[in-house]
Amino acid sequence: MDTYYNPADLATFGTIGEHAPELAKKFFDYYGAVFADGALTAREKSLVALGVALAVQCPYCIDAYTQDTLAKGCDPEQLTEVAHVATAIKGGAALVHGVQMKNAARKVSM
Repeated sequence: MDTYYNPADLATFGTIGEHAPELAKKFFDYYGAVFADGALTAREKSLVALGVALAVQCPYCIDAYTQDTLAKGCDPEQLTEVAHVATAIKGGAALVHGVQMKNAARKVSM
């Protein structure tokens, strides 16, 4: 199946530092530290990452964190709730910017 985002590309992400290995190492070290257990568990962080991935619409991240959350014991109902939370936040963010629209419209009509 031809798609703009080739799911097989996700498996090659580790090679992204081929021409800048020091920067890639710094990123991957940071990334690993971010997703380690801390105040939030790795499972909770994975759910947060899935919600962010859905909100920013990154197909690779959606794929990766869907797999990761399931591997960490989450179920489809939890993933579906994450999708609805991301939708509510993204939709609310668009709607609240309506205040900016109202302000601009008010200035034009003065």
